[in-house]
Amino acid sequence: MSDAPDKESKTEEPTEKKVRDTVEKGQLPFSREAPAFASFLAILVFVLFFARDSAAELGGFLSIFIERAEEWQLGTQSDAIALYRIVFLEIAKVCGTVMLLLVSAGLAASLLQNTPRFVLERIRPKASHISPVKGWSRLFGARGMVEFAKSLGKLLVVGGFVAWTLRAADVRLLSGMITPPLAFTVTIRDIAVDILVAVTAVMTVIAVADIAWSRFSWRQDLRMTRQEVKDELKQTEGDPIVRARQRSLARDRARRRMMAAVPRATLVIANPTHYAIALRYRRGEDAAPVVVAKGQDLIALKIREIAREHGIPVFEEPSLARSMYKQVSVDSMIPSEFYKAVAELVRRVYRIGEGTRKGDMK
Repeated sequence: MSDAPDKESKTEEPTEKKVRDTVEKGQLPFSREAPAFASFLAILVFVLFFARDSAAELGGFLSIFIERAEEWQLGTQSDAIALYRIVFLEIAKVCGTVMLLLVSAGLAASLLQNTPRFVLERIRPKASHISPVKGWSRLFGARGMVEFAKSLGKLLVVGGFVAWTLRAADVRLLSGMITPPLAFTVTIRDIAVDILVAVTAVMTVIAVADIAWSRFSWRQDLRMTRQEVKDELKQTEGDPIVRARQRSLARDRARRRMMAAVPRATLVIANPTHYAIALRYRRGEDAAPVVVAKGQDLIALKIREIAREHGIPVFEEPSLARSMYKQVSVDSMIPSEFYKAVAELVRRVYRIGEGTRKGDMK
């Protein structure tokens, strides 16, 4: 059995990376019906705007060429080559316009579907491209049969519309046969225009539907299984277990740095057991008190323990501690709404310090 996941298991939309990698490989949605529609449109434009003048010029040249055959010299090889060149150039004037329109229309239909890009992967030799088995599977496999059915359906639909368009063409042709040659040429041109309009109208519907289907089918083929999404996430962002471990180590390092800064604090504001915020304020150095550490539960108890060991005053202010904990961040100054409450605590710290120094002097 094949290890490739079936379509039923591909329930997830393709990621941006999957789409980007597919585009870089040149695997883009492409409608084969769009260039066919553009070709019929180019022929219709030629018949409407160029065919009459081009046919008249070519007809005039050929009439002269046939009626005055004796005027053309064919005595030598050079004469034959010169005559060939003249005839070839006259025919090329008509065919060249048609070819230019067809090439331009085909290129435009391809370029409008996808931006041109050079993809080395698409031109790299592959054994599957020359393998008879692979070629047979492409022709007679499921995808090949679908393409055959689409082509057959298109042929039947286009043929039906052309037959409906030509339902009275035999009467027009018979009537035109008794008219002057120039008028009969116009009749033939009008019938050709009717055929081309019918075919182009049908091809417009087919091309629009095929473009929509090709893009939908391309997107469906890119869908991924849940495991493929997880594997890609691991490749792009790393294993979730490793990333969780890295975040845990980063938090431990940040916690150790924070605890090392507690001895330099001026005071600690605490909720008896849940919160603790250590602040540093030095006159002349700090514009406002700076948070050097904060924590909850066990970390809060550890901050209070370190503060007691270093003789740092701890003020139990439950409401102030709770509100400050939610709004302050480590190594940042406290918000202005806490200035007044914290300033009062700082003054108490300095009074305590002054009282201690006076006691030492006695």
